[in-house]
Amino acid sequence: MARWLAMGVIAGVTAVSAAPASAQATLDTVKKRGKILCGVSPVAPGFSYADDKGVRRGFDVDICRAVSAAVFADPEKVEYVPLNTNVRFQAVQSGEVDILSRQNTWSFSRDASLGLDFGPVVFYDGQGLMAPAKLNVKSAGELADAAICLLPGTTTLQNLEDFFRPKNIKYESVVFENSDEWRNAFFNGRCDAITTDRSDLASVRAIANDPSQYVVLPETISKEPLAPTIRQNDPNWRDILNWSVYALIGAEEKGVTQANVDDFLKSEDPEIQRMLGVNGDFGKMLGLDNKWAYNIIKSVGNYAEVFDRNLGPKTRLGLTRGPNELWTKGGLLYAPPFR
Repeated sequence: MARWLAMGVIAGVTAVSAAPASAQATLDTVKKRGKILCGVSPVAPGFSYADDKGVRRGFDVDICRAVSAAVFADPEKVEYVPLNTNVRFQAVQSGEVDILSRQNTWSFSRDASLGLDFGPVVFYDGQGLMAPAKLNVKSAGELADAAICLLPGTTTLQNLEDFFRPKNIKYESVVFENSDEWRNAFFNGRCDAITTDRSDLASVRAIANDPSQYVVLPETISKEPLAPTIRQNDPNWRDILNWSVYALIGAEEKGVTQANVDDFLKSEDPEIQRMLGVNGDFGKMLGLDNKWAYNIIKSVGNYAEVFDRNLGPKTRLGLTRGPNELWTKGGLLYAPPFR
């Protein structure tokens, strides 16, 4: 099997500042600026990418579009800031971005030590491995002495250690500084396998010249709940982020879509009335217009629509909902009540 000298130093968590940042009135800042600064992956098909017209698209992008719709009644008042893995959390801490929507795993150490708050889980994932089909590897247990590509500033190395050490399987970790180098090294055969979240593996495989030449191995070696991230000590901004996500999920629960949301303005369901701003002052509680959730659904859709157009079976990634189904359908998605 191929070998390559490791480049750089892996760090699962880098605590740039142990103390949380001082409280910030992010909503006021965002309104004064006239746009939200959203940190995203530079290139991650299905999650964050520029289309042929240079417009940023993807699942993570739509999360920021939903918040923009809630704040401005316009999903396009967002400036996207591409961030590599090793600088993404620092960008939140420094105020370079207002929201980090970038396949971020919510973990204990990140939550407790980085001065960050995590929003609701928007995608339940797990780390996996992918290898070239020509290696004829059927499982991760067959990767003894393999060179495995990964990125810095992630928990992937620790997860590999946790998986392989009890099995007494030795391997070589190969660290690349950015996702372009990482993908290209794998496609060029400089590593025997690549590891990241399974959704990201699907994204990488989708842009290969011949996706059939690469196989995602069956093992899921970790839990990776992906959640958007903001600075600590701004409860109002956290509430806006949280309830923007819950509006996407709650709308799917109630059958409210981008196409029928206007019809639901006449619904007699009290919770739908409160969600869409027909009754109550829920928007005012957030410092927003009472039609904030209506604006999200009208311009972005519900969670199912966001998932299907970016990641679903009819896209290049071809993902099924799995644990990202509603709780009523055996999944893990659950929105608190609008009351």
